[in-house]
Amino acid sequence: MSIISGLLLYRGREGDLLWRISRLQDVCASLGPATPGELSDRISEYMAISQEIIETAMSHGFSGNLWHCCLTYVLVYHENAYARACEIRGEIAGGINQAAFHDFRIFMELFHYDFSDIEKALGISIYEIIRDCPASQDDRKLWSRRIRARIEELALHLSSAGDVETFKAAIDLFYKDFGCGKFGLHKAFRIVEKEMGRGMAELVPITNIAHVRLDDLVGLEIQKKKLIENTEAFLAGRRANNCLLYGDAGTGKSTSIKGILNEYYDRGLRIIELYKHQFRCLVDVLAQIKNRNYKFIIYMDDLSFEEFETDYKYLKAVIEGGLEKKPENVLIYATSNRRHLIRENYEDKGGEVRSDMHTSDTVQEKLSLSGRFGISIYFGAPVKKEFDRIVLELSRRAGMQIQEEQLLLGANAWELAHGGRSGRCAQQYIDYLLGTLAEEGKED
Repeated sequence: MSIISGLLLYRGREGDLLWRISRLQDVCASLGPATPGELSDRISEYMAISQEIIETAMSHGFSGNLWHCCLTYVLVYHENAYARACEIRGEIAGGINQAAFHDFRIFMELFHYDFSDIEKALGISIYEIIRDCPASQDDRKLWSRRIRARIEELALHLSSAGDVETFKAAIDLFYKDFGCGKFGLHKAFRIVEKEMGRGMAELVPITNIAHVRLDDLVGLEIQKKKLIENTEAFLAGRRANNCLLYGDAGTGKSTSIKGILNEYYDRGLRIIELYKHQFRCLVDVLAQIKNRNYKFIIYMDDLSFEEFETDYKYLKAVIEGGLEKKPENVLIYATSNRRHLIRENYEDKGGEVRSDMHTSDTVQEKLSLSGRFGISIYFGAPVKKEFDRIVLELSRRAGMQIQEEQLLLGANAWELAHGGRSGRCAQQYIDYLLGTLAEEGKED
C-alpha cells in the first residue's frame, strides 16, 4: 500500500494527478523478484506514469524538478476543508490543523522520495529528466507567467523545508496570496451544463484572457470612475450595486469589464461569464460560490431580450425578488446596447389600440429588470474630437510614424465606411494600418 493512501484531506480521485502518483508508488512498492514478463509490465507502468507527470508539468509550463512541481500542483489545486479555510485569510486556528500536519508529513516524504534504487532495479533512467527540466520558451500555457513562477518558487520552498511547520507555513502563505483550487489559480470561468435542461452547472476556467487594463481605454474617465468605485466598495466588503453598462456598440463596455478583472484579480476578484440561455444554471452557480472567500462578478455580455423571450423574469427573481438572498460575495455586471434590456414597442406606451388593458403595467414589467441594476453607466459614441484623440493615442502606443493629418484623414474615411465613430472602430483602423505597413515592409 502506498503512503499516499494514508492522506486525510488531500486524497485524490481516480484519474487525477494524485491518483496517478499513487499508482507510481504502488509500482515502486511491488518491486522484487519478478519474471521477465512481470518486469516488463512494471517498466511499462513506470514509464507511462512518468510520461503523464512530464506531460502534466509541460502543459502547465513547469521547469526544474517536475516531480516537486507536480506535488506542489496537487497541494495548491486541491480543494478541501483546510485549503478553503485558508484561502485569502492565510493560517487558521482549530483542530483541522492536525489533519493538515498529518498530510503534510506524507507530502514531505514524497518530496524526498528516492527513485534511484527503483530505477536501478528496472534498468532505466527517467528521473534524471524529471529532476532537472529546462524552462520552455513557449508562454502559451495554462497560467500566467507570474502564477507559474510562484508555483515553482513554492516547490523550491517545500523541497527545502526542514520540518513540517516550515512546510505548512509556506503552503498557508500561498493560500493567503492566491487561494486554492481553480478559483485560486484562474481569473475567469464559463458555465458548462453537466445535465442539459436540469440547471446543473460546472464552472470551467477560461485560460486565454485578453490582458487589457482600464488605462488602455482612451477617455471614458467618468464611466471608469463609477465602475472602479463600485468594484472597490464590493472588494472592501462595503455595500455595492449590480451594474449595467449600456450604450452604443464598440464603445468599451466589455473591455471595461475585462479591465476590472485584470485590475483586481490580485484582491480576490473572479468573474463568471453567463449567457442568457444559461439562466436556469444560476441557482446552482450561486450555491457553488456563496461560501468561498473570493468576490465574484456574474458577467452577462450583450444582454437583451426580445418581446417573446420571458427568461428575464427568472433573472429578475434571482437578482432581487426571490426568497433566497443573493450571496454577499456576488454582484452582477451586464453590458447591453439597450438601456431597458427588453424590446419595447410604441403600443406599450398607449400609442395604438391593443388588447392589453393595463398598458402601464406592461411598461413597468419591462422596465423592472433594468431597475434591478443599482448603477447604470452610459457609454456613448465619441464626438469627432474625441474620436481623433483615440486614434492618435492608439497610433502612439503602436509606435506608428504617420503624419497626424494623414492619419486622421484616413480615420475619418474609415469610420464612415465601418459603422461610425467608436473606440472599436479606431482600433480596427490602427490594426489595418499596422497590417498594411507590415506587408509593405516585406515587399521592400
